[in-house]
Amino acid sequence: MECFRQTVTASQSIPLPLLLLIFGSTLIGICVLSFLILFVVAPIPRPPTKAEKSFRCIGPDGKVSLAQQLPCWQDKYVAAKSAAQQKGDFSRNEPGIEPEEVFMSLVVPAYNEEDRLGMMLTEAVEYLEQEYGLSRPRTPENGSIKARMNGHSGGSNGHAVHRSTKLNQGWEVLIVSDGSTDKTIETALNFARDLGTKSSALIRVVSLQENRGKGGAVTHGLRHVRGKHAVFADADGASRFTDLGKLVKACEQVADGKGRGVAVGSRAHLVGSDEVVKRSFLRNFLMHSFHLFLRLLTPPATAAIRDTQCGFKLFSRPALPYIVPYMKCEGWIFDVEMLMLAESAGIPVAEVPVGWKEVKGSKLNVLWDSLGMAWSLAVLRAAWTFGVYRRS
Repeated sequence: MECFRQTVTASQSIPLPLLLLIFGSTLIGICVLSFLILFVVAPIPRPPTKAEKSFRCIGPDGKVSLAQQLPCWQDKYVAAKSAAQQKGDFSRNEPGIEPEEVFMSLVVPAYNEEDRLGMMLTEAVEYLEQEYGLSRPRTPENGSIKARMNGHSGGSNGHAVHRSTKLNQGWEVLIVSDGSTDKTIETALNFARDLGTKSSALIRVVSLQENRGKGGAVTHGLRHVRGKHAVFADADGASRFTDLGKLVKACEQVADGKGRGVAVGSRAHLVGSDEVVKRSFLRNFLMHSFHLFLRLLTPPATAAIRDTQCGFKLFSRPALPYIVPYMKCEGWIFDVEMLMLAESAGIPVAEVPVGWKEVKGSKLNVLWDSLGMAWSLAVLRAAWTFGVYRRS
């Protein structure tokens, strides 16, 4: 107490302007230190290696092909944007994206999924071929509610883009092995080989040399899609893939004048069902706590989405340049960053109820990964808010 009294007495003898200066300097120092700490802890993804920008597939002879270069719309987009900025043409800061080659691209992130991948691919490829195969007629029931038979239409970058009727069909699958140490790659290639015919070449297998995390694998795959729509789905097959048509319809319904739209699969309608009720008390408690934390930290449109974590999300091609090049998070919380980026760019988002089932073999550690997601969300929100991350 005596020491405290002496401190108070001494402070009273200090002139008020000097006290304000000390207080202001301390406050600025705390802010600078906090920013530096945030700058250090905010993750910066490593650039992909040359090998990671290649793929293998099954050739016409039924053998595994040599590594081939992946087409990368993002590299062309970044180059065009940089060239426009160097010329001082800031009206083209968002130069758009090259035209699609197929109707649907599926990205499947896979880390040690040799046991579950085959069943998921069976359901997915059966649906893709049935609804979007080149031999199938396009109808409103399989996802497309807009007529695309006009021959020419304006692209998002202001240029006319020719759209042949074949582009209303066609599909591809990009399986991104996220540093798998099991037989995930062999499982994917064997599945493609068993398809036979021309469909086997539509499955491309990409191998990341080191584990990035689910978000890193999804982002890497989305950089290389060729589809008018791009969807990612978990390798466990928990989401009912036949609900893909519902995502396409919802995405096209909400799309803006530039054709930008996002549709997210949602399990919110399952709250109270057996799938959720049978979970442990700890898992349900952490789920509700995370949702509350998310609503407090995210901007309004993202906070209004009832299920941000469902691994079944679809993007229109014009929406990709506003989201994918700016992704930083490679962990479990990457879904939220995608939705925040969509919101900041003014891209409409539709939440669509989808079928879902619990699948054994999840790599999610309920307690530690939940805490990690909360920490990642706090860092992510702070980094974007205080300028550690920027679109420019």
